[in-house]
Amino acid sequence: MNSPRNRKTKKGKPLRVPVTHGLKDIYAMDMHAAYQAACIGKFNVVSFSRLAAAISVVLSALEQHQTKIPLAIPTLNAAVETLLAVRARGDSSDLWEITESERPSVLSGIDMAEQCIGTLDVALLEQTADMLLQQVYGEPKQ
Repeated sequence: MNSPRNRKTKKGKPLRVPVTHGLKDIYAMDMHAAYQAACIGKFNVVSFSRLAAAISVVLSALEQHQTKIPLAIPTLNAAVETLLAVRARGDSSDLWEITESERPSVLSGIDMAEQCIGTLDVALLEQTADMLLQQVYGEPKQ
């Protein structure tokens, strides 16, 4: 039996389920809440993980989807590079923060991710999140 992810339209194209406002809001909340926590000194590894995961999923999905949005990939890559530096500091010192000089890069990444998420579909986001989790933990999501 075909799962919803594998269903095809009458013309043979895979069925595209667009990202809903609710899903956009979940991603936006994860990113903005974490960013705000960083700005008020309440940033921690959980906040960092939510922010990094949301941006990474959107970036990876856009790379697979071959986005036509100008500067999407470079902007998101810059945010990821910044978050890698934040993670390195956090892992070594247990001090989780996004410095003043790093904030513009991260905020640009958040804004770009929000702009781009509507161009993706639900199945692609789910598959991308599963793939990234598998890369991190070495096992499929349950």
